Amino acid sequence: MRPLGAAVLLALGLTTAAQTVAPGPARPPDALSPAFHKQRRELLRQALPPRSVAVLFAAPVRNRANDVNYVYHQNPDFYYLTGYEEPEAVLVLFAEPQTLGGQPGVTEALFVQPRDPAREQWTGRRLGAEGARRELQIQFVADNRDFARAGIRWADFAQLAYLPLPTDVRDAPHDSADLYDLLATFRRQAILPPPPEPALAEARQVLLQYGATNEAQMLGYLRSAARQSPAVAQDAQIKQYLAATTSAQRQAAAQTFGRYDGGLVLDAALDQLRAVKTPEELVLLRRAVRISAVGQQEVMKAAHPGMGEREMQGLHEFVYRKYGAEFEGYPSIVGAGANGCILHYETNSKPQVGNELVLMDCGAEYRGYSADVTRTIPPSGRFSPAQRQIYELVLAAQEAGFAACRPGADFQSPGQAAQKVIAAGLRRLGIITRDEQMRRYFPHGTSHHLGLNVHDRGGAGPLVAGNVITVEPGIYIPENSPCDPKWWNIGVRIEDDVLITATGYENLSREAPRTVADIEALMARPSALEGFKLPELE
Repeated sequence: MRPLGAAVLLALGLTTAAQTVAPGPARPPDALSPAFHKQRRELLRQALPPRSVAVLFAAPVRNRANDVNYVYHQNPDFYYLTGYEEPEAVLVLFAEPQTLGGQPGVTEALFVQPRDPAREQWTGRRLGAEGARRELQIQFVADNRDFARAGIRWADFAQLAYLPLPTDVRDAPHDSADLYDLLATFRRQAILPPPPEPALAEARQVLLQYGATNEAQMLGYLRSAARQSPAVAQDAQIKQYLAATTSAQRQAAAQTFGRYDGGLVLDAALDQLRAVKTPEELVLLRRAVRISAVGQQEVMKAAHPGMGEREMQGLHEFVYRKYGAEFEGYPSIVGAGANGCILHYETNSKPQVGNELVLMDCGAEYRGYSADVTRTIPPSGRFSPAQRQIYELVLAAQEAGFAACRPGADFQSPGQAAQKVIAAGLRRLGIITRDEQMRRYFPHGTSHHLGLNVHDRGGAGPLVAGNVITVEPGIYIPENSPCDPKWWNIGVRIEDDVLITATGYENLSREAPRTVADIEALMARPSALEGFKLPELE
């Protein structure tokens, strides 16, 4: 049934029952604490330049089809800082205390959608301003309708820090303070310049992240970008960096920001904060990873050649829901044979996987934190000789990547170690003749940060204790590759989620079998799902 607008409901007299709805959804007992979010806000606020203000918006509601929306998923940065999971909201952080709504000493303000009993009966409970103040313990909370008249003196700030603003937001005609209006208010009152074109935005972001440490590569990158984009070539900061004659001048240019900072300051600060997981975060991330590992175990036991890719996907996701995971961290990838050679294959439509290797890249999202675990299995329960050779080569590469995971190691070290093993192994098997040909069959990186996003925030500098990264080498040999046909359509990826510790690393997903012997032994065991029979559909 299509949810009706609040005005329509009032006209029809359908509000009486909704008036009894309790304020706000129940927070899970293991959700991140208000104190966690408070600490994150304060650390971000302390990272702001003097006389600056940071503004962050909730994620847009996304339409799926006609009057049906996708299940709402909060902007991870917004959730990280507030714990608020509803749309149509804005968070404002002040570097120095301000007076807001007659309240002095305000350093943080959250504007949220108001209680609306008529709407809540149709679309779910809302916290409202009072609920958000009580549950989230934010200093200043008001209805989003008050954002336009809050009296924030944007012109008084030396710098306005905000992430790139969404431009594809729908305007709800009966809501004068939805995200569309909140964005319009901010643009109008703060007199924002138009957003830079994508090439310039990317160049500025890369300059901020790497301009002070990778000068030689940065100069080459910026010169190339300037040749391709007039906007990059004419940007004052980039011209200053390219014209600099000393390292000190280049470092100063890399850290130069204008008054309107469309993401550079906040991106750098949030990257630094979110890259190191707190003990409270690790509790949730560990659970997401363990749920995903159990999913891999159960599918291994249940798999057989007559099973379809989508059925395997469904078994993974059934396990996630059984353990209370709210979502998948990303679209599940279940690819058999040639489909396993497509890195982000998401169709999962092959009706029977047969005896080809099945690559299963799947991860649960629990309380916002995403796992990312990949295993590759033979549906028959036994690897063929060719499959085994490729699999064990990838496994050896992963072990080399693990060995490179330690504090102080360069972020690229696990990937470099894995590439050396795979290049040598492919040469030994006669699949390539030169090391550089390895990239044909191993075209992706080996690691990324993991957390509130599956590809999470975090820079590419040295690893530190508290980082959670993936180690995921792979080999993919599509049909008609220039090698012996016995290797064709073999795709193998092994991916684990690794916590960098004070002395090395911990494999958080170790419960999912990795070796050939362990996989074959588990696949020989009975599955709890074998007795699950549904009626035949004619």
